[in-house]
Amino acid sequence: MIDLSGAWTLRSGSESLPATVPGCVHTDLLSAGRLVDPFLGENEKAVAWVGRRDWTYEREISWDGEKPERIELVFEGLDTVADIWLGDVKLGSTRNMHRSYRFDVTALITDEPQTLRVHFTSAYTEAERVRAELGERPNAYPEPFNFIRKMACSFGWDWGPTLVTSGIWRPVRLEGWSTARLREVRALTTYRDGVGLIDVDATLDRTDERELQVKVLLDGREVGAEVPGIEPWNPRAPRLHDIAVVLLDGDTELDRWERRVGFRSVEIDTTDGAFLFRVNGEPVLVKGVNWIPDDIFPSRMTRERYAERLGAAAAAGVNLIRVWGGGIYESRDFYEVCDELGLMVWQDFLFACACYPEEEPIRSEVIAEARENVVRLSSHPSLVAWNGNNENLWLYRASGWDKQPGGSLTWGSDYYLSVLPAIMTELDPSRPYMAGSPWSGSWELEPNSPEAGTFHSWEVWNRQDYLHYRDSTPRFVAEFGWQAPPAWRTLRDAVADDPLLPDSPGVLHHQKAEDGNGKLARGLAAHFPAPRSTEAWHYLTQLNQVRAVRTGIEHWRSHWPHTAGTILWQLNDLWPVTSWAAIDGAGRRKPLYHELRRLYAPRALTIQPRDGGLVVAVMNDSPETWTGIVHAGAASLEVEVEPRSVSILPLEGEGFLLGGKGFLVAELDGVRALWFADDYSLDDPQLTVAADVVPGGLDVHVHAAGLARDILLQPDRIHPAATVSQGFVTLLPGESTTLCVRAPVPLDAGVVKAPWVLTDLASVLRS
Repeated sequence: MIDLSGAWTLRSGSESLPATVPGCVHTDLLSAGRLVDPFLGENEKAVAWVGRRDWTYEREISWDGEKPERIELVFEGLDTVADIWLGDVKLGSTRNMHRSYRFDVTALITDEPQTLRVHFTSAYTEAERVRAELGERPNAYPEPFNFIRKMACSFGWDWGPTLVTSGIWRPVRLEGWSTARLREVRALTTYRDGVGLIDVDATLDRTDERELQVKVLLDGREVGAEVPGIEPWNPRAPRLHDIAVVLLDGDTELDRWERRVGFRSVEIDTTDGAFLFRVNGEPVLVKGVNWIPDDIFPSRMTRERYAERLGAAAAAGVNLIRVWGGGIYESRDFYEVCDELGLMVWQDFLFACACYPEEEPIRSEVIAEARENVVRLSSHPSLVAWNGNNENLWLYRASGWDKQPGGSLTWGSDYYLSVLPAIMTELDPSRPYMAGSPWSGSWELEPNSPEAGTFHSWEVWNRQDYLHYRDSTPRFVAEFGWQAPPAWRTLRDAVADDPLLPDSPGVLHHQKAEDGNGKLARGLAAHFPAPRSTEAWHYLTQLNQVRAVRTGIEHWRSHWPHTAGTILWQLNDLWPVTSWAAIDGAGRRKPLYHELRRLYAPRALTIQPRDGGLVVAVMNDSPETWTGIVHAGAASLEVEVEPRSVSILPLEGEGFLLGGKGFLVAELDGVRALWFADDYSLDDPQLTVAADVVPGGLDVHVHAAGLARDILLQPDRIHPAATVSQGFVTLLPGESTTLCVRAPVPLDAGVVKAPWVLTDLASVLRS
């Protein structure tokens, strides 16, 4: 094998510059100083020309030494419309970012260097050509992403920039082999009654037809279809094994395929409209987040970055990552990290928010792409479900696409309801498949019905205040969320507006949602006085995001198992932007991230309005019974909550609001919930703040003489790389807490006194 990654040359017309593979045109232009940073200010507009131009990558290749029977040029990913030439010979063409490609160059390659050229035609050119050929189709965004098999969100989204890439975005190599090789291996490992079940299907490429052998090794020993005494892989409790499929010619090893696998069974219980995940027969409360590509230039992603981002999700109590359908099938690194962390993965097929043609040249690409990726990902125990599309079955009628120009043409339903389920039945019957999200299970109910299947809750945020989350109890909430700006430093680094205002040009350019700032403002107006400064606006929008998500998750979780899970929109961002994310585009953790740790904790309390009064919901998502005494105001209530269940304790009478102060506290074993009659108070909390210098940063001690609601320390205002241990914290009169600030450089204790480093709600509203 010869790795062809590394130094290439990028050309366009008479221009040429150094390039790096894997990569893309934008990253190469940035490295060469030929492009302004599209993440800064309004530079996105200034670099739009890149996506409209054709580009060519070149390098010299040769094969030194003895030649095997077959030599192949292998591209793991080409973005997207490419013609590949070796010398004067055209090897082939590609039209799909989501597939790999292999070309036989045995007769062409020598020990003399030859020029390998990969010529990329603009994705716009191809998409617009196909659109003209097949006819317009309705689309939620004004870009032709539904006419090309490419990462849809590179054409822009309501949280992302329009940066239409080209390039060799995954590794490329020369592979040599003789006699035979493993073309693909599909390894399904399931679990039943203490027995691991292995179903391996291996497809070979050959140069002759002589008899060969295949062995399956598990942890170094040969095994058959059943392996007794297996400990299963479970969510957040992974057990992994090394598997190898070895191709032999007598005693000679020809090829080997190796992975780490886990044994588990998974199903989705849809009885009476339910949508309940069961893993190894046990019901699982899904505590999920939606995942978008973590970089608008996905070739920049590394295993370390995946581990950092997914590790943060796991640390916040997340047990499921939904890979959203407008992005990519992620790299092997992504799924291996999820395997190791015990994070379940819900994988969308790559269709989102548009009508997709079912004719050629799209149809065969969709089928080939789906087949390849189902096989490629089949060995990962973390992958627990496939989903046909994001919102297309719902929006076709809900958005009136069926009445728009092109709405009477093919629109993708055959993919979701026929083609993809048939592929799953053939290639991976071990995992459940759903036609779409949201989807009620059939056309008998509206696709986004809260009564059955998956539900996307977007009336709240788009048109309603977050208190309306409590109006319904869907069976499973696969998308919901509330916006907030990125961390202050992230916003300030990306936007140079002076003065910096919520509606200054750069800030608005980094707000991609339709009327996004208007929705932020209306959301604030329902709960707070108008902010008096940009700093106050930033603080209050962060707080409103936390309160909104808290309201939704606590309400829905208190109705387990009727509501069987939530998947927050969204975990991450791919550039600095105001969005629904918990971790911003610079990798900084917004206060929402810290709130998730409490909302998704195995044991949690919440106080909820029910039937005109208040109740305490004791939510036990642990494997042990939770017993004790709930102290709620002046009352003490005995409770015994079975594993994976919720107990509801009604609170009766007016005496629960403590001392006429308008708030209620419920506590059990150090876990507590708060309920406030009002959104805020202007009373001075009388905070005392002291900071100690400790190895790695500061310990900031905060004491409240009065009620201190929503204390927030913003670590990025101290140092760009600083972190903090908590988000918003509320202290009752006489309480204290310690906020641990950590940074890669020594910190001065006096920095905590700087404006807006540490503040609280009453102080913000009085400022």
